[in-house]
Amino acid sequence: MEEIIDKTIARLRHIYETRGLCTGIAPLFQQAVYDIALQHPRKLPWRISPSPYTVFISEIMLQQTQAKRVAEKFPLFIKAFPDFYTLSKADFHDVLRHWSGLGYNRRALSLHKSARIIVSDYRGMLPADPNLLRRLPGIGPATACSICAFAFNMPVVFLETNIRAVLIHAFFHDVPKVADASLYPLAELCLDRTSPSRWYNALMDAGVVIKQLHRNPSRKSCAYRRQSTFEGSRRQLRGKILQLIITEGSAREEIIMRNLRDDPHMVKQCLIDLSREGFLVKDEKGNYALSDM
Repeated sequence: MEEIIDKTIARLRHIYETRGLCTGIAPLFQQAVYDIALQHPRKLPWRISPSPYTVFISEIMLQQTQAKRVAEKFPLFIKAFPDFYTLSKADFHDVLRHWSGLGYNRRALSLHKSARIIVSDYRGMLPADPNLLRRLPGIGPATACSICAFAFNMPVVFLETNIRAVLIHAFFHDVPKVADASLYPLAELCLDRTSPSRWYNALMDAGVVIKQLHRNPSRKSCAYRRQSTFEGSRRQLRGKILQLIITEGSAREEIIMRNLRDDPHMVKQCLIDLSREGFLVKDEKGNYALSDM
């Protein structure tokens, strides 16, 4: 099967190099992607009976966290907060506690705010419109489109790292740097408009396989950014501070410094940043606590 797929991809490259964008590309590319995904399917919990709510949660979680880690946390989060109404009424303390371990805690804050907006402005119904979704906190163009594709089966076009990997491997194998402007026309041409949700699941599964077999072609993308080291980073320190306050309920600055034993200047700056961003509040006695939002 893999030999047949490789031959198909070689044929695709030849067609694209000699004829550019043409109708003959789409069926060949779709068949190759579906064949790869069929051989290497991923069993992910958010794909089981997806709803607009579960899709929304999973897409926010997946923004900057590997699917394996999200697969562990997602069922527990959905059990605690089964719908937008429950999430919107929850204390941020509980939301952050269930989010803990996914990193980039700003997403938890955006998620909580988004749930309240969806309940207040849209009666708890996720809007099936990328433009409206982009107005929600922490939702960019790609995430808005991916939500619409998976929640509403809409034939929207978007790029993310796995999709870039497949397109670059198939059509730009020998190109050192590839701009998204070159990938979007191919993504639009090859989109399976009869079943966008199934298509994007297959495309992302194929991307995972290709990244493993071909040294991650998405690194050739102009949009590629290597993730900074977590160990010893400010991101890690922020997480430690929030986890400490979740555990203790509240703590003074000197107690936080004594427990963490990190650079005092960095701790102080993180406390300032977390307060400014709305994560923490400081009372008149100097105790830091999670904001009640």
